[in-house]
Parts: sequence; C-alpha cells; structure tokens
Amino acid sequence: MYGRITSTRPAADGIAQITIETEQSHRAEPGSHIDVRIPDGTTRSYSVVSGSADGRAVTIGVRLSPTSNGGSTFMHDLAPGDDVNVTAPLQNFPLRVGARRYVLLAGGIGITAIAAMAAVLRRVGADYRLVYVGRRRSAMAFLPELVALHGDRIDVAVDDEGSGLDVTSLIAALGTGTELYMCGPIRLMDAVRRCWLDHDLPVTDLRYETFGNSGWFDAEEFVVSIPKLDLTTTVSPGDSLLAALEKAGADMMFDCRKGECGLCQVKVVASDGTIDHRDVFLSEKQKSADDTMCCCVSRVVSGGRRASVTLEIP
Repeated sequence: MYGRITSTRPAADGIAQITIETEQSHRAEPGSHIDVRIPDGTTRSYSVVSGSADGRAVTIGVRLSPTSNGGSTFMHDLAPGDDVNVTAPLQNFPLRVGARRYVLLAGGIGITAIAAMAAVLRRVGADYRLVYVGRRRSAMAFLPELVALHGDRIDVAVDDEGSGLDVTSLIAALGTGTELYMCGPIRLMDAVRRCWLDHDLPVTDLRYETFGNSGWFDAEEFVVSIPKLDLTTTVSPGDSLLAALEKAGADMMFDCRKGECGLCQVKVVASDGTIDHRDVFLSEKQKSADDTMCCCVSRVVSGGRRASVTLEIP
C-alpha cells in the first residue's frame, strides 16, 4: 500500500524520525515493523516506534548508515508530501503481557523496537525496567522523551561517560519470572545471550530482535561465486550478500532478512577471508565450523585485500 510522509525531524545525530500516514488503518502492536520498498526494488524493515490512535500513521526511526547505498540514504532524503510504498505493520517480535517482571534492553538504534513495548508496560502498570545503551547521548534517539516518560524506571548507560552496561551485573540481578526483551548490535546481544545461559535462566524468557548491519568487523567489499550457476559477483559494503545474489539473478530462499529464521542458509565451499557471522540463528559450534552462513546478514572480510567466498545454494 502507499504511504505519505507527513513529518521528518532529527531524533539524534544521524537518526531521522519519520512519520508515515497510510491509506488504510492498521493497528501497530508493540514490536511490529513495516517494510519499505526503496528505488532499487528491494525492501528495508523499520521498527514502529509508535502508531497513531486511529491506526492511520506510524512513526519510525532510521539511522543513516555510513556505508549506505540505498535504504537509509533514501529514507533520510524523504520530505513531507513524498509517497512511499509500505506494508501494513508486521509482527515478528511480540510482547507478552502478563509476566511477573520485565527488563527491556535497547542498544543504539534498537530503541526503535523497544520504545513501544515500554510505553505499553507503563500504561498497564507492569513491573518493568528500560535499559538504554549507547556510545554517546547525542546519538541516542528519543532519549529526552523516554527519560521524561519513564522516570526512575529507565537506566541509561553511556559508553563515553564511563557508565557502559555491565551485562553480568544486569543478568545476575534477575530472578525467575523476569522476561528480557532486547534489540541492538550483535555484540551486545551475543554477550547477553551467553550470560543468560551461564546463569541457567529459562531460554523462553529471553526474547530478541536483531539487525544485520552491526557485525564483529566493519563491512568490506568481497567477491562471491556460485560455480554451479556460473555466477560471480561483488558484494559492496552497503549491500547484503543476499541482495547481491538476487541482483545477479540467483533464485534465493529467505524470509526475515535479519539473521533470525535461518531460511537463507548457504553452504560455504571455500573462503579467502574471515566469515563475519552476524546472525542469531546458527549455534556457536556451527559458526566456528564456517561451513554455512546466513547470507541475509553475514559477510566475509579480510582486513586488507579483497576477500572472496565460494558457495552452494539450495
């Protein structure tokens, strides 16, 4: 369906707050997202920060990626009156209301997936804490509004102020019956998941959504080959391996495009470089083997020369 941009404004350094009015009314549940079609024909997913009471408008937050060659640049260039092709709100990260206690953990732009959850829990009088982590305050979207709304229920951890998050202390303080919802960079989420398991907390009480643009290494250009298809193409720093293969004509299987479902797994035949596993689907053992990768988010890096990878696809 079509949406029209009704307002844009800076939400923080490099982050735009964009409100889109849609032609039809749709309720945006906490944790939902919309897909936006960009000019190259691909789609990008953006979490819904808030929805209007009548269901006709949604507000999203978009971080401008320094390596963007499509999605975030297009979104940041939008102005009131522009039309975009969007989906109705989609739900892959639902909030379960009724738990004894909640901890909501947001890292950086991950706050866009968490903010609506915090608002709902405040409204229903739940026992919750909102933990918001960032490198510096000026780059933390919606921070003043969140502090004003949640008061002493929000903990702000800022790296350059020396108050970065102590993951071990956070998890150790949790008791049974606490559900933790998190969204943020893969390093933060991986640290939380490891600590969660170390403390023998119920796996079903840890819920998360990730985004694939934050890996262990900076994105680099690399070459991918699929000999059975006689296909070789280059993956730019601002493109995903999945998108590059689609553009080159490969018929790919995928669903979430966020490294969560595993449907886009491909077999690694050989690689010249290090595989930067950015997904949360494969186990640590599978990642260490480096014989498969989720092509929607994972990459190959070398730290100098141009890396390459040879694949087989289903």
